[in-house]
Amino acid sequence: MFGWDHTFEALVATIAADFITNFDPDWDCSWIAEVDGVFAGSAFVVKVDAKVSKLRLIILDQNAQGLGIGRALLNACIHFAQSKGYKKMTLWTNDVQKAARALYATGGFTLVHEEPGHDFGVDLVAETWERPL
Repeated sequence: MFGWDHTFEALVATIAADFITNFDPDWDCSWIAEVDGVFAGSAFVVKVDAKVSKLRLIILDQNAQGLGIGRALLNACIHFAQSKGYKKMTLWTNDVQKAARALYATGGFTLVHEEPGHDFGVDLVAETWERPL
C-alpha cells in the first residue's frame, strides 16, 4: 500500500513474537477485531514501565476501514491502560499513515517527536505520539 518492502512484515512479526514471549496479563492486552468471522484489525497494549503504556500493532484490514473498528480498538486500548493505572500512552507511526494519524489526533494523542529515516525500503518520517491517561 505504501510501497513498503518485506522488512515491515518482519517488524510486525517481531513485535507480535515479543508480545507473546513477554506477555504479562497484569499489564498487557491485545484485541483482534472480526467482521463476519474474518480478521478486520488488531491492537496491543504493552507495558513500558509502571506509568507508561505503548500502543502497538493497531492494524486494520483495508476492507474494514471506515467501519469504526480503528476507533473501537483505540478506545479499548485507552480504557484498558487507564484501568491498569498507566498515566501515559505512547505510540510510534510514520508520516504516511494519514488515517492512523488522524485517528490518534482525535483520540487525544499529540505528536512529540519526528525523525526522518529510511525504513521498509522507502524514505519516511518516523513519529512518536503521546497521550495522557
